[in-house]
Amino acid sequence: MTGDVLAGDILTAALRANLALAVAVVLVLAARIPMRRLFGAQIAYGLWALPPIVFLASLMPPPVVLDAPPADPFALARSHSALVLAAWAIGTGLVAGGLARAQARYMAAARRGRVGPSVVGVFAPRILMPADDGTYTAVERDLIRAHEREHVRRGDPRARALAAAFQALCWFNPLVHLAAHLMRTDQELACDAAVLRRRPNDRALYARTLLKSQLAAQALPFGCHWPARGRHPLETRVAAMSAPAPHDGLTGPLLLGAAMISAAFTAWASQPPGEKHPPPVIAFFDDTRERAVSVLLIRTPPREAPPAPAC
Repeated sequence: MTGDVLAGDILTAALRANLALAVAVVLVLAARIPMRRLFGAQIAYGLWALPPIVFLASLMPPPVVLDAPPADPFALARSHSALVLAAWAIGTGLVAGGLARAQARYMAAARRGRVGPSVVGVFAPRILMPADDGTYTAVERDLIRAHEREHVRRGDPRARALAAAFQALCWFNPLVHLAAHLMRTDQELACDAAVLRRRPNDRALYARTLLKSQLAAQALPFGCHWPARGRHPLETRVAAMSAPAPHDGLTGPLLLGAAMISAAFTAWASQPPGEKHPPPVIAFFDDTRERAVSVLLIRTPPREAPPAPAC
């Protein structure tokens, strides 16, 4: 397989995976609010596992392999695969650099005390707390710590880092950036619900504590915070807390698990047939060359017969 063919195969697989990812994001966008109302914030947040699952499933080997090459819908891009892959890599590097700069700006603002409660870091997350200047009571600060510890316990910083990685890898796909923003919203709502399940009597105090919180204008790609963008975030969180408790049983988790399995299988099975490549032939010995053989003949004198024994 030549380098051009390999680059074309990589580009085709990546474009198909991006298309499958976009379809999965559209499905999640349509289902997240109804699922939140019916089964709670945690199930709605769990829907965001579908896009990466579908992305990976679409990269698996296709279920059908043909002897003849199938029709390629990405033939135009494939004909310029090296150029397209180079532009893709440059865009990924630029977006990754922008995310790193955003993280650095947030940390600089945190050192100046200009950010609210948050969790920073991926592999060793740290909780940032506001200064004890009398804004929060001791009980309110305890609620804030409970919320941020819940983020750490659930592995939310790693989920946000994965979303940032998809933003860099799929930088040209606007649905990926929209999904990353809405995933953070659903993550915060799920974290609120988890804290209130453990402390149901603190619902009113929790809402009042949120109203005191300082919203971060800076982006935080590798960590957890509540950005001050879109519909007023505190309104969204307080409204979710005041909503009636949804159905709490096995229906939601079972539906979510079935959706993950179905989405992964559909993404894998819907791939176009692949082309059968002949197995590589490796020649360990080259028998086509003529070999010269040298022969050395050595003549030795005949041995004398032993004397006959005496009678």
